[in-house]
Amino acid sequence: MSLQVNAIIFDLDNCLLDPRELGEAFVEPVFSAIRASNLGTLNETQLLAAFEDLWQRPFDTVADEHGFSATMRAAGCRAYATLEVTAKLHGYGDLVVLNELKAVKFLVSSGYRRLQRSKIEALGFKELFAEIHIDAIGEANRPGKEGLFAQIARRWRFAPRQVMIVGDNGESEIAAGNRLKMPTVQLLRPRVTQVLNADFHIDDLWQLKVLLD
Repeated sequence: MSLQVNAIIFDLDNCLLDPRELGEAFVEPVFSAIRASNLGTLNETQLLAAFEDLWQRPFDTVADEHGFSATMRAAGCRAYATLEVTAKLHGYGDLVVLNELKAVKFLVSSGYRRLQRSKIEALGFKELFAEIHIDAIGEANRPGKEGLFAQIARRWRFAPRQVMIVGDNGESEIAAGNRLKMPTVQLLRPRVTQVLNADFHIDDLWQLKVLLD
């Protein structure tokens, strides 16, 4: 594939930030709320599998795939909506590369708005990206990542082939980029499983720089 990249849209979680940097104690209110509202819907093994999955994927996706009841969903949503990062976050160790990329950079993240905004602020990302968008769970008229990607390209007058999507999730940002005919790159952070639908696979942001150069 011939690359002429003028813009890069990055995902946040498991791409630029390891959610586990937040710590188990930070998300324990969510896990406790889901467990308390479970009422026999899932057994302990199933619950633990769902909790592990929540480190990697958005709550609504996990709730669908693991069969959360309406009560579990409501409890999880309420708990997530209260979470806010107040301490500084560092992100993965190769974020310095972002300053060396010549393309216009954008950030699009899925999750609860208050939590995602606080993560972004704790990482000091405001000056790094031309635009930052949150695909907010639970909000009306949610455009989804595909909608946000298309809006960015249209607003900045980029052709799809000029906009590269960099993320970890083959079912989310990678699939959305593919549908829009944008080149897609899966960043294989620890615990990220390689998918077949990405155009490129890299282990870190240094390799992204090499790919673009």
